Amino acid sequence: MDFLFPLLILALLVPMFFGIRKQKREAEKVSSLQEGLKVGDQVITTSGLYGTVVDLDDTTVDLEIAEDVVTTWLRQAIREVRAEEQAAEETPAATDAPVEESAEQTETRLTKD
Repeated sequence: MDFLFPLLILALLVPMFFGIRKQKREAEKVSSLQEGLKVGDQVITTSGLYGTVVDLDDTTVDLEIAEDVVTTWLRQAIREVRAEEQAAEETPAATDAPVEESAEQTETRLTKD
């Protein structure tokens, strides 16, 4: 019975200690990412906006979100830097070939109402 209280305290403190360590590692990772930004990086903000870095300041980042549309954000709002391969994969290749459908598919589509 004398060991129950110290074991209970230990059981509560160990997970809390590991949780704090994980939080610190994540904060350092995000901080180094935000400090390592450079012009031309494709980024995602914490609100989900995709943009390209066009200018940097000590506390702010100017992002081009569309052609000739530049907005200013705090560095802390940058969540991640997109990799070049990732950005290329997400832009679908345009295909001009028409899709063929069978007569049965056409009939089903037209009679669905």
